[in-house]
Amino acid sequence: MDDRQIVNLYWRRSEKAIEETALAYGSYCYSIAYNVLNNGADAEECVNDTYLDAWNSIPPHRPSVLSTFLGKITRRISIDKWRKSNAEKRGGGQAAVVLDELEECIPDKSDVEQTVETQLLTDVINSFVKELPNREQRVFICRYWYMDSVEAIAARFGFSESKVKSMLYRTRQKLRERLIKEGLK
Repeated sequence: MDDRQIVNLYWRRSEKAIEETALAYGSYCYSIAYNVLNNGADAEECVNDTYLDAWNSIPPHRPSVLSTFLGKITRRISIDKWRKSNAEKRGGGQAAVVLDELEECIPDKSDVEQTVETQLLTDVINSFVKELPNREQRVFICRYWYMDSVEAIAARFGFSESKVKSMLYRTRQKLRERLIKEGLK
C-alpha cells in the first residue's frame, strides 16, 4: 500500500491505517528509536507512541511523504524518552555521543531561546546541510538525524572509521563557522 492510501485510511479513521503503517514503516521507525535509545523495549514503546501520535495528527495533517512524517515523530519521541531516562544518568545509545559532538557548534539552548527563534536556527542548519556535497550530506544525516554509530556509517559507505570521524569533524567545523557567520553562535 502506498503512502497516499495509508494517509487516506487515517482520514477515514480506519484502524487498518495503524496496521499498514506498521507493515510499511515499522522497522524504519524502530531503527530510528533504537539508534537513539539503544534499548529494544524502549524502541518498541516509541514506535507504538509514533503510531498513536500519527493517529492523533492525521487529520488535520495530510503528510505528502509519510516516511519523513513518521521519522520526525519517532525521533522526537525517542529523544524525549532519552532525555527523561538520562536526567539522572548518562549513557546508552548514540544520543549522548551525538549531542556531545554537536555541542561545540550549536549555541547553548538557553542562549538560543533568548536571542534567536528556533526556526531561524533550523532554517540555517537545513540550508547548510542542503549545500553540502552529496556524500558529506548523507554521512552527516546518518550521524545527526538517524544517530547511526560511526562504525555503522563506515560499513554503509565503505569508509574507514577514521575517515568518517574526520568527515564529521570537518563538517561540524563548517557548520560552526556558518552559525558564527549567521550570528547564531
